[in-house]
Amino acid sequence: MIVIEGCAVATVDADGTEFATGYVAVDGDRIVAVGPGRYPGAGERVDGTGCLATPGLVNTHHHLYQWATRGLAQQENLFGWLTELYPVWARLDEEVVAATSAAGLGWLALSGCTTSTDHHYVYPSGVGDIMAAQVAAAGEIGLRFHPCRGSMDLGASAGGLPPDEVVEETEAALAATEEAIDRFHDPSPGAMVRIAVAPCSPFSVTAELMSESAALARRRGVRLHTHLAETAEEEEYCREKFGCTPVEYADRLGWLGGDVWLAHAVHLDAEAVARFGATGTGVAHCPSSNARLGAGVAPVPDLLAAGAPVGLGVDGAASQEGGQLGAELRMALYAARLRGGHEALTARQALSLGTMGGARCLGRAGELGSLEPGKLADVALWRIDDLGHAGIDDPVAALVFGPPATVELLLVGGRPVVERGELRTADTRELARRGVRAHERLVK
Repeated sequence: MIVIEGCAVATVDADGTEFATGYVAVDGDRIVAVGPGRYPGAGERVDGTGCLATPGLVNTHHHLYQWATRGLAQQENLFGWLTELYPVWARLDEEVVAATSAAGLGWLALSGCTTSTDHHYVYPSGVGDIMAAQVAAAGEIGLRFHPCRGSMDLGASAGGLPPDEVVEETEAALAATEEAIDRFHDPSPGAMVRIAVAPCSPFSVTAELMSESAALARRRGVRLHTHLAETAEEEEYCREKFGCTPVEYADRLGWLGGDVWLAHAVHLDAEAVARFGATGTGVAHCPSSNARLGAGVAPVPDLLAAGAPVGLGVDGAASQEGGQLGAELRMALYAARLRGGHEALTARQALSLGTMGGARCLGRAGELGSLEPGKLADVALWRIDDLGHAGIDDPVAALVFGPPATVELLLVGGRPVVERGELRTADTRELARRGVRAHERLVK
């Protein structure tokens, strides 16, 4: 039994329950009690004085391999950025993916993330077992992991954006996706690894692969993920190629529904927002990446008002070099207010995006995303009594409006992954060295 006490607590439950001074009690991999004051039972005490306890953050969109290509294509929009980087990514192999996955996941943990997705869609032939390398890295760092088996089958010679050397044959991509489900997907309660089916985007994937992937996912009972409506250029591409918007195209192919969450969703009209709400389609909101590439700002308040699940995503480290999820809470709030005014989003809504919103996107709202008895013991304890946060009386405002807070303790299934701002499951210096080697192999 671990008892975190003496801290402020933001449960992010349906009632928004908070305690100015309270506790979170954990037994094994589950939360057993949350409340005000001191926990009346026995247990190993963790002094949370000066801290805020929240659910662990959930990262709903990432490309971990991009850690090796940070800082490149600095002035490009999405299409130019991809055109410059695809030839570099064509040199990926198992060793590079192992190093970048460990580095990216370790860095996410230090920013309060307990569950992360990853959308990997570049599979050069003969370069080793990329998916196994990712799953092993997540096990090393200790995060809950939802890797999305991505795919591309529409190369440049067929009118797509990626070069032919980084795409797969349609049937081969589908077979490899099903193999990933067979090998790694764990549907049981408390699972550490779950697979999603994730063809890359409308401009890199055929309609056949999109529709067949949806059928595969629903036959196997797993979730669906892809990029959609990220840029104005994508909108133009879809209108020219398909005679409709990206959202209409996705709907036509069976890609809207409660088992789907889509990355970005920046360029949505009112009809698309309503359709997302009506179908329960989720959105991975990536405000820093969208700003870095000049893509725009997703209509998050409108999506929330329509009832669509919205979570936060860091996105790939080559379009969001900061790579931290905690900082996205503030960025999401700022982006919403830039688009919709000072009342567009509150600090508590921003925290909910990073916790319960992400859990809804991944289909795990019954297990993750809030501090409630019976849920998995994925807990972030943030220090908010330091110089950067001192004097902000509202602890949630301190976390969201203030600078990135130090993670005093991060539990994943009750296991300490971060303590006093230090990663306990891996040596960060070694992770950095491996990341540099991966960068040099690809770029230099």
